[in-house]
Amino acid sequence: MYRYDRIDQQIINERVAQYRDQMDRHQAGVLSEDELRPLRLQNGLYIQRHGPMLRIAIPYGMLSAAQLRKLAEISRRYDRSVGHFTTRQNMQLNWPKFEETPAILGELSSVEMHAVQTSGNCIRNITTDQFAGIAPDELTDPRPYCEVLRQWSTFHPEFAFLPRKFKIAVNAAKEDRAVIRAHDVGLEIVKNDSGEIGVRVFVGGGLGRTPVIGKVIREFLPRKHLLSYLDAVLRVYNRYGRRDNMYKARIKILVNALGVEEFARQVEADWSRMKDGGDDADRRRVRSNRATFLSPFLRKPAGGRLRPCDTPQRGQGLRQLGQALRACAQGAGLCRSHAFAQGTGLCPRRHHGFTDGSGCRSG
Repeated sequence: MYRYDRIDQQIINERVAQYRDQMDRHQAGVLSEDELRPLRLQNGLYIQRHGPMLRIAIPYGMLSAAQLRKLAEISRRYDRSVGHFTTRQNMQLNWPKFEETPAILGELSSVEMHAVQTSGNCIRNITTDQFAGIAPDELTDPRPYCEVLRQWSTFHPEFAFLPRKFKIAVNAAKEDRAVIRAHDVGLEIVKNDSGEIGVRVFVGGGLGRTPVIGKVIREFLPRKHLLSYLDAVLRVYNRYGRRDNMYKARIKILVNALGVEEFARQVEADWSRMKDGGDDADRRRVRSNRATFLSPFLRKPAGGRLRPCDTPQRGQGLRQLGQALRACAQGAGLCRSHAFAQGTGLCPRRHHGFTDGSGCRSG
């Protein structure tokens, strides 16, 4: 689970205050409905046929107990005690009151949650494998890379008003549980023949009324160039994507119209002018983000290393976590023993009743 730092919390608090002011000005007649629309959409608020709908981001599909309790509290206080978990790691409230949405966002910020860019014609929340970090078939944990992308895409001034919504997914496992080829951009973390980590880039995927499988435009992109290359992809889309017809505005339509070879050529031409300048996803930045995803059940002794059986946590909380992990073990391809061990850092040999299954991918 991603934990906010001081800057994350400040940004979300300021965004809530900004949105509350926008809603107040709209209620006072200063902001028209048309002027408010793009502002509320980028804070997750839709107006549908029967009422508002608020979409809340669940970063990388993981919730703490405090966050889950807060979602339940919000659904009871501001909705009809029901929440809809989506396929892209969001939660939707389908019956909130329009004027109460700033209060909901304030409640979310108190537990390190938000609704920023969950709607609108912008880069939506970054998604990945729901078993990221414990999946035995993953090359590396993709979540630090996702976090680089989230930091890059949040409030990006050039890509705040794209021709249409834009979705990115990342996968680092043998099995693609993130369905990256059904996204506008799919990123597969791979190694080249020299053992260097990089990314295979797919573009133009999507579902909806025109289902399309994404196509490869780069077999291996060095990790350090990830952000500058995505800048180029989005600039080509922003330049040529259709704005006259919302049903023809997705990048999959543009890739089909230009042809994948021509689209890739234009991306390479744009990227060649800026690939060695500006901010990018270097090893130091990925490593820094990795520290924010450490399991809370692991503790580092003073002057020592993290060791699988050193955690002091026991009792009810540990049993509940074990139950949850065992429930999802089959879907992850893990036997119960390894699901428990990798989720908590505990050695399975110390827990009677958990034995290796014959089909366990961890051996």
